[in-house]
Amino acid sequence: MELGEPDASGRRRPVEIRGSEFEMEVDTVIMALGTSPNPVVFVDAAGLERTIHGTALADQETGRTTKRRVWAGGDVVTGAATVISAMGAGKRAAADINTFLKDEAAWE
Repeated sequence: MELGEPDASGRRRPVEIRGSEFEMEVDTVIMALGTSPNPVVFVDAAGLERTIHGTALADQETGRTTKRRVWAGGDVVTGAATVISAMGAGKRAAADINTFLKDEAAWE
């Protein structure tokens, strides 16, 4: 996709780039689509508490969940929200993960 010409409101909408499709082999895919958490996320997640809305329970400032060494942010925590909100949650979680890794013994 690429941005097309601005419309009457000034917004540039995505336009298909014909012939740009491709396939690649990958080992892991992290889904970042949807409006609610995929229930499969919680299948092997003993100790990861959920809210009454089915989202993961996580500290809003750190992303730390109730499961040791697991951080979460974005739609899996908030439900449907903006990409900017998810990016902010990721940035806050990354900072806390960095702190954790520097002094893991302090978190025991």
